[in-house]
Amino acid sequence: MSSSNPQITVLGLGTGDEDQLTLGVWKKLQLAAKSQAKLFLRTKDHPMVQLLDANSMPYETFDPNYMSNETFERVYESIAEELITAAKSHASEVLYAVPGHPMVAEYTVQLLKQRCPSEGIELQITGGESFLDQAFLRFGFDPIDGFQLLDATSISRYALNPQLHTVIGQVYDTYTASDLKISLMDAYPDEYKVIVGHSLGVAGQEQIIEVPLHELDHVKGYGNLSLVWVPRSEQEGPYNRTFGKLHEIVQTLRSPEGCPWDREQTHESLRKNLIEEAYEVLETIDEDDPDHMCEELGDLLLQVMLHAQMEEEIGTFSVYDVIATLNEKLIRRHPHVFGESKADDADEALVNWNAIKVEEKRKKGIDVTQQSVLDGIPRELPGLMKAMKLQKKAATVGFDWTELDDVLAKVEEELAELREAIALGAEDGAQQRRDELGDVLFSIVNVARFLKVDPEEALAQTNRKFMQRFSYIEEQLRLKGLSFEQTGLSEMEVYWQEAKKVIKLDQR
Repeated sequence: MSSSNPQITVLGLGTGDEDQLTLGVWKKLQLAAKSQAKLFLRTKDHPMVQLLDANSMPYETFDPNYMSNETFERVYESIAEELITAAKSHASEVLYAVPGHPMVAEYTVQLLKQRCPSEGIELQITGGESFLDQAFLRFGFDPIDGFQLLDATSISRYALNPQLHTVIGQVYDTYTASDLKISLMDAYPDEYKVIVGHSLGVAGQEQIIEVPLHELDHVKGYGNLSLVWVPRSEQEGPYNRTFGKLHEIVQTLRSPEGCPWDREQTHESLRKNLIEEAYEVLETIDEDDPDHMCEELGDLLLQVMLHAQMEEEIGTFSVYDVIATLNEKLIRRHPHVFGESKADDADEALVNWNAIKVEEKRKKGIDVTQQSVLDGIPRELPGLMKAMKLQKKAATVGFDWTELDDVLAKVEEELAELREAIALGAEDGAQQRRDELGDVLFSIVNVARFLKVDPEEALAQTNRKFMQRFSYIEEQLRLKGLSFEQTGLSEMEVYWQEAKKVIKLDQR
């Protein structure tokens, strides 16, 4: 390299076997020693340093930086800063030697690539054998089958793909291995076989150890030259925990080779299924049954998948568009979490949410000033829930009672009108009775709102209470060998009163 600009040349020292050091890197190191060029090593903790010592090649290391900085990120930033300063103060090029290949898991090199152009420094990178070369060789898999490289210090559950071979570097110590184990156990069974490789390719130091995943942090000897290989899975279990597998199954069910029933379904035919599955989830919440809830949430998710798959088949959108739209909306509507706004409590968060919804409507060309206050309430909501939402919306503009006594008086008024409608007789007052009964129910919802009680939940609890007490009556009759036909209302009332004393309803 001939230039008047400051120069940094990065050299890859390979994996540790001197026979694998590239000829070009070795020549560069020899020339540097003769010319007394400045040579820096990221760390002395690498087998190739023995070769440098044996040939009396002078160098400085950045090992002290690891002790003087609290995080790896700050360590690497400090190394880049010192290299840039050294390059500017030396007439000749500065050499920086790193373990392995400079472009594989070398954050300091990435920092130099970012900063050197703006600092007026020419940067040259000379490759070396990567630890991946030895991983492919010693672990014995072909990366063309599907492969990913991950960093143990920043691994994400969402990056794990059981269909790919996964090599994980930066497993520096037992603590890192323990954190890695926990992350992997989200995607793989506890007994899944993983392979630990220490100092791969380094004669006399190499170790290859196979252990079940749950023992990953029991392995001894973790250090700078340690890797973990998670072989790609040939089993259904790990892949069944992925969203991709679910998408694949639903596609298959709807395909010509799939299930005749699933192929015939439409948005309209599955309307009731969606509602029923949602209510079954609610039932598991009332039961406080996590296993049942897990199953029923899956059934509800299947309905979402089926509706999205129908649209994917005609090219309008896919379930991944659904996910992207939801992610974008959640981020956009939570600026106090993902942005710079603030919300100290739930009320403030709700104000932010509603303000953003209004802005979204404006961007879609909707004139919010022309919309009804009651807009935005789903047409198909259950009656009690819809009544509650209507009343809440009306209350936001002041259309509301101020005192609970007034609301209770309204209930009495509506009951009186219902009595009048009932007095009209079966033929004359059928429609009026229905109207007045609706008014009574609507006014009862208003009472619930003032009491801060969800009317759907209150009625659901009463339904459960009725079922438990009625089941008690049935059980008592069975014990006495009686049927309902042989039992009068007065006797059943006795059992009912007993049930009220005996059965304690779960107040969830």
